[in-house]
Amino acid sequence: MSNITRRNFLRTTTAGAVAGVPLISGTKSAPRIIGANDKIRIAVAGLNGRGKSHIGGFLGQKNVEIAYVIDPDEQVLTRTVDSLKKRGQKNVKGVADVRKALDDKDVDALTVATPNHWHSLMTIWGAQAGKHVYVEKPMSHDVAEGRIAVAAQQKYGVVIQHGTQRRSDAGIAGLHQAIKAGKWGKLKISYGYCCKPRGGIGHKAPGNPPANLDWNLWKGPAVIDQFHGNYVHYNWHWFWPSGNGDLNNQGTHQLDVACWAIDDDQTHPVRAMAIGGRFQWKDQGQTPNTMFGMAEYPNGQQVFFNVRNVNYKGYQRQVENEYYFEDGGRIVRGVYYPKGSDKGERVKVDSGKVTPGGNWGSFIAACRAGKPEMANGNALQAHYGCVVGHLMNNSYRLGEEVPFNQKAGRFGDNKDAAEHFGRLHDVMGKGVGIPEKDNFYTVGPWLKFDPKTERHTGEHSAEANALLKDKNNAGFQVPELSKI
Repeated sequence: MSNITRRNFLRTTTAGAVAGVPLISGTKSAPRIIGANDKIRIAVAGLNGRGKSHIGGFLGQKNVEIAYVIDPDEQVLTRTVDSLKKRGQKNVKGVADVRKALDDKDVDALTVATPNHWHSLMTIWGAQAGKHVYVEKPMSHDVAEGRIAVAAQQKYGVVIQHGTQRRSDAGIAGLHQAIKAGKWGKLKISYGYCCKPRGGIGHKAPGNPPANLDWNLWKGPAVIDQFHGNYVHYNWHWFWPSGNGDLNNQGTHQLDVACWAIDDDQTHPVRAMAIGGRFQWKDQGQTPNTMFGMAEYPNGQQVFFNVRNVNYKGYQRQVENEYYFEDGGRIVRGVYYPKGSDKGERVKVDSGKVTPGGNWGSFIAACRAGKPEMANGNALQAHYGCVVGHLMNNSYRLGEEVPFNQKAGRFGDNKDAAEHFGRLHDVMGKGVGIPEKDNFYTVGPWLKFDPKTERHTGEHSAEANALLKDKNNAGFQVPELSKI
């Protein structure tokens, strides 16, 4: 296991090593010193969905200016520039290529709200240009590029904050401090849910991209054979070259919270697996709409995760976290239940330590102070959380079909996993109404993982290691460590 811990990183965020990766010395472009009264100039990349939230969030901060907006869709870009000028941002510039904004020495920070396959590369480019970076979740599209993004932060000393707003919640921080202090005994399972209803996306034929879209810039590092309309502007989430499914989409928030609760001396899991499928919709999407994933750490603690998107009458929406303890107690929806009891009491804990100001204000405060350690959800924390999702997804991608029944899971003697998967199976079978006949789960193998080298070992390691780093297009390669 790596000798770099979450706690150590908070103390020495620009010194040390990323789990087995040496720190690279030297700089390419140091961050511009920002005076207490100086205006912070921000470039926002990606203008649909979360990009709109970035613009609104940062314009709500004092003495912050939107200097650039960036998008490969000309119509979206023009509309956003016009809107910002009406809102008083008279000097805002619209560009299609993020590199033009990064070349401006007066830009202080880059915020990234693009499709997932761009997140790490823009973060790395931003760090190299001496810009602080606020990057939407997940920070990485694969394991290796996340590791390189952390190394870039360490080399250039910029602030990198992950777009996981719960890291700015002092209540959750306090809860996790109490859990780690043993208030309810030893934590056994940290459980996250991403159960929100979605629908199928149908099928769209391959063809030429619209004239207003620079398809080459939209793809960037992602190797995609041909355009089809389901990529733009949201459904890219459900294709492996551009997205990570709901596990590392909405689920990144709950997955990050789950990992946050694990003991501070743990880095990555030593093994992970997943089971699920894309049921009912019969559409073009590739990622599962139903999944149970689990990961085990060196100390025996586990992260469970549940994705459930198929809507049905009586659907229970769950976008939340639960905690299970070794003595049988549990925390569910803010209530602690002792072992064997259905009567619980509301959890009350002191507020934990976070940088105040919410996710937007804390980032601005960290930039003004020039202190990466002030980020609520720094680069290494982001990496730890994202990797768990990548390992679960990669297990699923290497899985094989087995009949749709409660015995499909391969959990060995892990009774907790069998129980929680059983609950998911009941929902899909009895709730959604999926019949056993002619339906199948995809069951992924257990993938062993070395936290120090961030490589797979043992059975299935060759196939699993091939999924640790995506291929990139020419001109958009995620750099090797020696070339950061």
